[in-house]
Amino acid sequence: MAQVPTGTAFHIASAYSTAKIISDISNASEAVVTCTAHGFANGDIVEITSNWGWLDGRVFRIKTSTTDSFVLEGTDTTSTDTYPPGNGAGSAREVTVFTPITGVLSAASSGGDPKTVTYKYMETGNERSINDGFQATTYTIEIDADNINTAGYRALKVLTDVQRSSCLKMVMRSGGVIYVPCMVALNEAVRLQDGQVNRVPCVFNGQARLTRY
Repeated sequence: MAQVPTGTAFHIASAYSTAKIISDISNASEAVVTCTAHGFANGDIVEITSNWGWLDGRVFRIKTSTTDSFVLEGTDTTSTDTYPPGNGAGSAREVTVFTPITGVLSAASSGGDPKTVTYKYMETGNERSINDGFQATTYTIEIDADNINTAGYRALKVLTDVQRSSCLKMVMRSGGVIYVPCMVALNEAVRLQDGQVNRVPCVFNGQARLTRY
């Protein structure tokens, strides 16, 4: 069923666990991460750093956890060209606190589109186009300026001041969830407009590909 943005709940990652060392990640339809005594549980949300560039910086939900391994839900690493075997080592840290962002008045997204390179051979004259990665994804929200004393506003202000990587979590009315690794930029210059409530904008600049569940 089609959905509208109304009812979407926004959260920002404001605390993480200590990073755990990843010794290997498997090539599988759902990647299995080898991480000794990690302490994570099913349903935990983890940020992955990896020598595999397509995984590096992304955020995933743990599907199956054992003492020394866990599965990254919905993560297909079967391509040995994209994910060279034995080269996925890195680290994982759990998001331990997602702080709700309340009083959101509007939201918009941009970016995420594929980047292309267009070229042609002189002998043919016909242009060709090949993929060259993806644009950074950006989400922008406007918050009721009077929410200055809420936990979400304070978390956004701290993350803006320290410029530490975080993760935007959006929970749709349907129950779907989107995780966007990001840097936060809260603009505290209040926007004043006749006929509108006072508001402040906050931008979430994507640092890796988002994950949807």
